[in-house]
Amino acid sequence: MSELLNAYWPMILVAVALGLIVGLVVFRRPKQRVTLSRTEAPVRPHMAAVEQERAVPSPAPTPAPSPEPAAASSRRDHDGGGEGNGVGDEIAAAASDVIGQVIGAPVHSNLPGSHGIPDDLQRMKGVGPKLAGILADRGLTRFDQIAALTPEEVTLIDGELGAFKGRLSRDRVVEQAGYLARGDQAGYEAAFGKL
Repeated sequence: MSELLNAYWPMILVAVALGLIVGLVVFRRPKQRVTLSRTEAPVRPHMAAVEQERAVPSPAPTPAPSPEPAAASSRRDHDGGGEGNGVGDEIAAAASDVIGQVIGAPVHSNLPGSHGIPDDLQRMKGVGPKLAGILADRGLTRFDQIAALTPEEVTLIDGELGAFKGRLSRDRVVEQAGYLARGDQAGYEAAFGKL
């Protein structure tokens, strides 16, 4: 083995250097520009679009979509999450999914930006600002994400909530999130009371 390394070390060194260069080119992300809004809070480019959507009282009529190639339409961001806009993003997301499965961590499926604009988790009974913040820190910002949690994931997250330990199970937060994710307000109110 030592003889092989001595014989081929220049080729190994060149291969490692090429790998680093390719990695930098493929996974290089553009720097984000931060501008200040009127409220003095920093606004990133992807957040400005969300603020503009909230400011518009009624949606403007949308023009008919022009036909485009299938490859271009698959790259469009349909959910407003701001991810998956390039080949590097797709490769990074795929790699994080695979690595997450290997180490047993849900790394990509629960990212805040992976499904659009976050929901107001405080609408659920038993979820106040502190618990909503703890859930958001763990990447759970939408009702559909919480509703999709498996019992094992609920037990794992419940054990990490500190003072709120057991709250997800006791207050049936996953069941509440299921009703709210479906938009079933009547079913929610029948099961949990007035919203």
